[in-house]
Amino acid sequence: MANLGKKLLNQRLRAARVRAKISGTAERPRLTVTISNTHVSAQLIDDVKGHTVAAATTVGTKLTGTMTERAAAVGTDIAKKAKKAKITAVVFDRNGRKYAKRLAALADAARKEGLEF
Repeated sequence: MANLGKKLLNQRLRAARVRAKISGTAERPRLTVTISNTHVSAQLIDDVKGHTVAAATTVGTKLTGTMTERAAAVGTDIAKKAKKAKITAVVFDRNGRKYAKRLAALADAARKEGLEF
């Protein structure tokens, strides 16, 4: 259990290091992604006003398939909601995770729908 605590601490430190360098605005909000063992969530956040512009998640949906496929579906959904809110460009916050697999699938799906990172 000590290793798990150390891993989570390291991830929080990486997330804080990234967050110290990026910030979202009304024109270019921050796209933050949270991935757990069972669900994927994405939010568009305006840090100046401190509110969420749009959000997409797998919680409460009937999405099936692998976690990578679900992450891609969330990426598509958040891009559509951003387009509806007239947002074309975002700042990507990977939340301390490596840019690989599930995170990359979400980002690629969002880019395919027209979001610019």
